[in-house]
Amino acid sequence: QVQLVESGGGLVQPGGSLRLSCAASGSIFSIYVMGWYRQAPGKQRELVATITSSSSTNYQDSVKGRFTISRDNAKNTVSLQMNSLKPEDTAVYYCNVQGRLTTMMRLDAWGQGTQVTVSS
Repeated sequence: QVQLVESGGGLVQPGGSLRLSCAASGSIFSIYVMGWYRQAPGKQRELVATITSSSSTNYQDSVKGRFTISRDNAKNTVSLQMNSLKPEDTAVYYCNVQGRLTTMMRLDAWGQGTQVTVSS
């Protein structure tokens, strides 16, 4: 029942910026953590950034100081502001939501992925 809709991906020049957004919909009891992961060509999927229900954040070292993760007041959307983009940031970016569907059922949902390409 839970669906994640991602938007904001595209083609950008090195040094440019993009903002990714992810909206969670459906029957959700509680969201604990929202985050972004990415999979670059020839590499495994890796964590980019996460944000908890208490707004604690963590980032992959390579994006610290360049990317900022945030969530809205309703805590059902998560965004990733990406600045000073580099070609090595090129990847498919996936939204992830973890929490509870009910008091007894865990939630772990993934978006379809959105392509981010950094190139001249």
